[in-house]
Amino acid sequence: MTEEFLHYIFKNRLWDKDHEYTTQGDVLEIISPGVHNTDSGPDFFNAKIKINNKIWVGNVEIHINASDWFKHKHDKDLAYGNVILHIVFNADKAIFLKDKSEIPCWEIKFPHIIYNKYAELKNLEKAIPCSDYLELVDESIKNFCLERMAIERLENKIKHLEKLATKTNNNIEEIFYISLARSFGFGVNSDAFESLALSLPINILLKYNDDNLKIEALLFGQSGLLPENSDFPFVQKLISEYKHLSKIHNLKAISPVEWKKSKMRPSNFQHIRIAQFASLIPVFKDLVYSITNLELCKNTSNLLKPNVSDFWKNHYNFDKETSKTNSNFSKTAQNIISINTLIPFAFFYFSKYSCENIEDKVIDWLQNIKPENNKETREWEKVGFLNKNSLDSQALLHLKREYCNSHNCHKCAIGLEIMKQLSQL
Repeated sequence: MTEEFLHYIFKNRLWDKDHEYTTQGDVLEIISPGVHNTDSGPDFFNAKIKINNKIWVGNVEIHINASDWFKHKHDKDLAYGNVILHIVFNADKAIFLKDKSEIPCWEIKFPHIIYNKYAELKNLEKAIPCSDYLELVDESIKNFCLERMAIERLENKIKHLEKLATKTNNNIEEIFYISLARSFGFGVNSDAFESLALSLPINILLKYNDDNLKIEALLFGQSGLLPENSDFPFVQKLISEYKHLSKIHNLKAISPVEWKKSKMRPSNFQHIRIAQFASLIPVFKDLVYSITNLELCKNTSNLLKPNVSDFWKNHYNFDKETSKTNSNFSKTAQNIISINTLIPFAFFYFSKYSCENIEDKVIDWLQNIKPENNKETREWEKVGFLNKNSLDSQALLHLKREYCNSHNCHKCAIGLEIMKQLSQL
């Protein structure tokens, strides 16, 4: 037995309704469980209860054993002076406040099947722990849960943007530039791309908006990947330009060891990705405009079409020439950047700097992008979930990574519905 489980039972009203009376023999009614507190202090704030026809409003504390009140030193903490109900699994001791009044105690009861299934789901090693019980859940509840998961995933993504806002003094263009650069790392080199962007402010690059050579020189120079010399004329120009521009702008390159390329296809090499990113700088302001003016779907697919320098059409790096490279930006890559960067940035921008609620617009955008197809989404498809668009895939990825993998079934709307249905069997 855990306190977490008792919190779950109380919060979701899954207790045995035939045992609603205190250890003192008084009739108890839970009008409202209140607000679940995940920080220090009592477990539930502002609960509303009725004891023998008298209504009380205050805080609720939950323990396995009533004597845990002293074990946790609540008797010495003034924050627990407004506890109106002590919920326990085992009422082994009466608890009194400083004014000598006894705290009403409720030894909570619940159907054993709920605890058994809760413990089972917590310990199952299956990819989707609740897969054997999904038929108990109505489709409307599944759909509601998935939509909430997609928005929750977006909310998690904008936490990083909020950190960037602090670093950049709320400079919108800088926030977008750094997050866009990060997206070109496609996971493996995301941190390196962010370091590169942090070392080279967007306002410097925009000074050379009409000169692709200078933009590439700055980005490759700052990446630490530019060699000291080369036999290729194009690379020689990059080296020369960077030496000149780095002095003008007092720049210092990041360490080349930040970049990774093990187990990576050549088309994903950092050199190609930096070249693609460089080719977007001339349309950078158009991208920002499209996002902040809610024209994301209308314009972005046309803007996200990197046109790399000729050199990269037969080179994957600065070392040697190859017959032909795949330097084009695939539709899949466009979709990934839209899903992971452009849409979260739009959500962040309007949440922070505008009173306009664009949640419905964001959902519509995601529904108009093809879904991600990977091992995790295919696991959901095996148990009957549809993966029609990126709203579905984002929701399924979030549900799997944040709930299923951690066995947080008790925090999931689908898991809660399963428990409610099982409690009625």
